Amino acid sequence: MFIPLHDRNNLKHIRLQVVTIGLILANVVIFFLTGPLFVEASTVNADLLGFGYIPALIFGDATLAPGIAVVPEAATHITYAFLHADLYHLGTNMLFLWVFGDNVEDALGHVRFLIFYLACAAAGAVVHGLVVPYSQAPLIGASGAVSGVVAAYFLLHPRVRVWVLVLFRIPLPLPAFIPLALWIAQQFYMLAVDPSADVSWGAHVGGIIAGLLLVLVMRRKGVPLFDRVVVVPKAVRLVDAPPRDLPPPQAGAGPWGTRP
Repeated sequence: MFIPLHDRNNLKHIRLQVVTIGLILANVVIFFLTGPLFVEASTVNADLLGFGYIPALIFGDATLAPGIAVVPEAATHITYAFLHADLYHLGTNMLFLWVFGDNVEDALGHVRFLIFYLACAAAGAVVHGLVVPYSQAPLIGASGAVSGVVAAYFLLHPRVRVWVLVLFRIPLPLPAFIPLALWIAQQFYMLAVDPSADVSWGAHVGGIIAGLLLVLVMRRKGVPLFDRVVVVPKAVRLVDAPPRDLPPPQAGAGPWGTRP
């Protein structure tokens, strides 16, 4: 539906979005180490099975062949979110994280943002598993976690203008609530009409629900929702009293001078 390009939303509590940058770097490095462009197909398949989230392992009685399981099954609720199928899959997820992640990290703080991100990833996996509990196909991708970030941004900064590429070709500056509300609604709609699609709408919805709930309790004290606080630019000086070199107003004087 749309691709985010840029927002004019300065950081207020942190100097640099180190966790957002770190997550992007981690995803890129892991893609180079495990992606199909750089690794033999047999190794890629083993990585997907060993680190991807497979609902049938959690909800069913499926098991992995000896030597394939690399981490405990519970850990795959997190590890799946660092694997991607191709450059487009990686690029779109990381673009969403880059545009929206810095301000959510700013609102939560570094450590809580990392916890938030991983919790949204886990929530995405859980909902995906509930939707297709006996699927043996590994779930991969950061979409669940990134969906939580988008949902949190929607609550925090709905009126900030975001440049988006509508229909993949038309750049427009829109208030964030317009494209984000449409995007969130699309995820729920697609889950309802096509729950078993190749795209895991369940993981998206799980991340969205987690993001909406967690940002309410994890944001810094004093950080408002819905952009209720107007931040005055540093170049603007607020004046509490009229300048002393002006004469005091006289009785009978109107805004344009003394009345006749």
